[in-house]
Amino acid sequence: MGLPKAYVAGDYEADIYALWEKSGVFIADPSSSKPHFSIAMPPPNETSTLHLGGALFITLQDILIRHARQVGYDALWLPGTDHAAIATNSVVERQLAEQGTNKHELGREAFVAKVKEFADRNRGTMLKQMRAMGASADWSRLRYTLDEALNRCVNEVFIKMYQDGLIYRGHRIVNWDPNLETTVSDDEVIYKEEESPLYTLQYGPFKISTARPETKFGDKYVVMHPGDKRYAQYKTGDTFECEWINGPVTATIIKDEAVDPAFGTGVMTITPWHDRTDFEIAERHGLEKEQIIDFDGKLLAIAGEFEAIKIDEARPKIVEKLRQKNLLVSIDKTYTHNIALNSRGKGVIEPQIKLQWFIDVNRPAVDWKGQKRSLKEVMRAVIEDGDIKIVPKRFEKIYYHWIDNLRDWCISRQIWWGHQIPVWYRQESVHSPQSAVHSKDSVYVGVRPPQEEGWQQDPDTLDTWFSSALWTWSTLVDPELTKDFSLSLDDLLAKSIDYQTYHPTDVLETAYEILFFWVARMILATTYVTGRVPFKTVYLHGLVRTETGKKMSKSDPDSIVDPVGVINEYGTDALRLALIAGTSPGTDQRVRKSKIVANRNFVNKLWNIARYIDDLRVRPLEGEENNIGRRSLRVVPLGHNRGSVMPKSVADHWILNKLSIAARAVSEDLDNFRFSEAYDALYHFVWDDFADWYVEVSKTTPNREVLAFVLKSTLKIAHPFAPFVTETIWQSFDPFDKTQPSINTKAALNSSNGQDRPEQGRMGDSAQDKNLFQGLALEKESLLASQLWPKFQKVDLAKVSQFKELQEIITQSRQIAANVGVTKPALFYKAAPLIDENKELVKSLGRLSQVKEAKAAKGLRLTGTKYAAWLDIDRETAQAYLGRLKTSQKAREAAIKLLQKRLSNKSYTQKAPKELVKQTKTQLVEEQQLLEAIKHEIAAFQTAVKNI
Repeated sequence: MGLPKAYVAGDYEADIYALWEKSGVFIADPSSSKPHFSIAMPPPNETSTLHLGGALFITLQDILIRHARQVGYDALWLPGTDHAAIATNSVVERQLAEQGTNKHELGREAFVAKVKEFADRNRGTMLKQMRAMGASADWSRLRYTLDEALNRCVNEVFIKMYQDGLIYRGHRIVNWDPNLETTVSDDEVIYKEEESPLYTLQYGPFKISTARPETKFGDKYVVMHPGDKRYAQYKTGDTFECEWINGPVTATIIKDEAVDPAFGTGVMTITPWHDRTDFEIAERHGLEKEQIIDFDGKLLAIAGEFEAIKIDEARPKIVEKLRQKNLLVSIDKTYTHNIALNSRGKGVIEPQIKLQWFIDVNRPAVDWKGQKRSLKEVMRAVIEDGDIKIVPKRFEKIYYHWIDNLRDWCISRQIWWGHQIPVWYRQESVHSPQSAVHSKDSVYVGVRPPQEEGWQQDPDTLDTWFSSALWTWSTLVDPELTKDFSLSLDDLLAKSIDYQTYHPTDVLETAYEILFFWVARMILATTYVTGRVPFKTVYLHGLVRTETGKKMSKSDPDSIVDPVGVINEYGTDALRLALIAGTSPGTDQRVRKSKIVANRNFVNKLWNIARYIDDLRVRPLEGEENNIGRRSLRVVPLGHNRGSVMPKSVADHWILNKLSIAARAVSEDLDNFRFSEAYDALYHFVWDDFADWYVEVSKTTPNREVLAFVLKSTLKIAHPFAPFVTETIWQSFDPFDKTQPSINTKAALNSSNGQDRPEQGRMGDSAQDKNLFQGLALEKESLLASQLWPKFQKVDLAKVSQFKELQEIITQSRQIAANVGVTKPALFYKAAPLIDENKELVKSLGRLSQVKEAKAAKGLRLTGTKYAAWLDIDRETAQAYLGRLKTSQKAREAAIKLLQKRLSNKSYTQKAPKELVKQTKTQLVEEQQLLEAIKHEIAAFQTAVKNI
């Protein structure tokens, strides 16, 4: 029974994945004598399902981990998901709002239960999607950022940082989102350009400008640059009286270099409670700070008649009052500035001073390479010293810029979903020496709650990036050990075999957009806790965008393309190949339908090659004519249990040499994270060398042993890229081939005929699964997924060169015949043993009527070969074609002249649409390339015509 005519991915993929999982081929073994290799999967957010961006990271990491197994590593790919605190919290809050309720009406416990239900549902879907993508992750080690074991690690790190003075609680300005009622980190703030009025106001003798007059009620400090000569008569501490929004105020002059003299009048008043720059100025000069806007986005009592009004509603009323008091100088209605938004909920950020928990990034409290260094210093040092390599390198500059501008990290959030801060408070009565009694808060920081009564845990939760920052090592801590609270954090690390074996991880593969959110914070936390880097290499992939270039985002469901929908139509391998074809590190890409279709064609090409070779299992009877059309019924195995084959023909030597070159190129490219180049090398070997040449050669002179060997080696090389089709072919080999399972798995894999097959990614414990896999040899050795990378074959390079000579003869014969319009001409040769020995091959592949030795020259000489060979084409036919070439040459030269003239016209290049100018430049390059090709052909043809 041969392979079916068409490869229908959906008929095999679920069963193949179940076969892998049942075999345990994905499970890493820390006791293995092999060298170890590890990747920690970036845990996707549980806000929704995966989109094509998620499919890309699954594909890239799966390629790396499968290849690592192939080259002899005990490879661990540790999977997991992220509770995504703010993102998940905001989605559920939005759902509640649509239902006419909110989290406060539900209460904390009921709200957390609802969020957990939502997250659990999405997690299950995502894990199925990952399996559908072919993720060869070690599911026995699946982790979740809210696991009890990871919560223990989170609490341990919080306590360690608190005890080392790196975590502190204080009143500082933060990014407050009134919509979600929480702080957000600096890196979670995005900016949207907006046109809004800029108001110039009269403030005593000065004119000041602001886009937010509602924040100006408490302004009583006028700040200017100390070097601004326009205000040299003023000095810090000078005061003056002036009329303001709600009456007269006493203002104080402050000189500070934070003021830009070139902006407006070079003078500004400050609102320390609601602007970070103003807050920093106030801190430097010890100025008072007064809150103007509450945490719901409403004005406070200081606003007088505007108290309790939302700021957007209050603003025009405040402007009108300023106008009535002759304090409004002018309004610029075309002013453009950036509005700060929460990237998660899209709420407008209101800077607020709030009592929060922070990590001090400047305190020298980290033991690193024999020195006490700050977190910022260590984060920079690991890149500068080469401890961690970032690919592509250009992102190092961006990383350093972020480090240099890093402020203390606010890690507390006012949401209910996440790791609750392990701090408890209790009000204690204190007796002073004067016998007065007052109360103060006692603070308890610990892994477990205090035993005494009266303690209340801090209601805030930790920034989700705090727990994610521990991902590479906390996931390797033995969950059983975390139940033992007699063990310290150092004990947990020392006693966890997985941590000792697989950390630091070898590669972190992730999107460049979370270089700061996650990558930098993992470096921060891991170097501090473990004294080691979290990973050796960071590979940053670009974003996958829609066909129109729009970013796919879980916060914008309409932008998401579900990979499962693509898989159902085209198959997983086609999608995987489309995602890596042409990709480069740190560069965005668009995935179009045409690209997926093109790569499905490559999958089909592999299948068709295998079908052809599978069809050659039957050897002709001894003494029978070597005719492919006449076969005996005796089955011939498609391979042997040895690692090499015996090449017989020059074509055998050539294809084995090409195979070795491709295997080496693909492996080297993958070792250097050149995914697209690796696939390109594979693609051209399969399509150009194996299919277009060697398979065609085999139709004349087949060497079944070499065919099978090259196919199997090709399947090994292609397996990391297209695991499903390659494993399906591997499992469908002839049952007598002892390098394969001992029974015919093809029949088993086809047994359900696409009906009642298990869900994609299930473990296969259903009755259908048991029937499907009953009798299958599930030992890992029987799987392509467990095979080692192909070994290089020794070949005769002289014979390789001989086949290249034959290729030149065949190619030139076909090209000339097609160009001059002659069908199946004859080929004559003189004193050419190579042609003589391969007559039938040259005739068949060259599409010739005959190949015959001649005593003298006859016809059009082939100029691309060292052998004397002629095509049976007369001078008149050749001259006519030469004339057409020269006419084409003149047309190309005229087109080039016209395009060059157009591009030399500055009016065209400066005024025409950029896309049109770009098209013109591209057209010019194409015409120039075509002209060069025509000139080359004319030169070659003229030489050939002379000899007719």
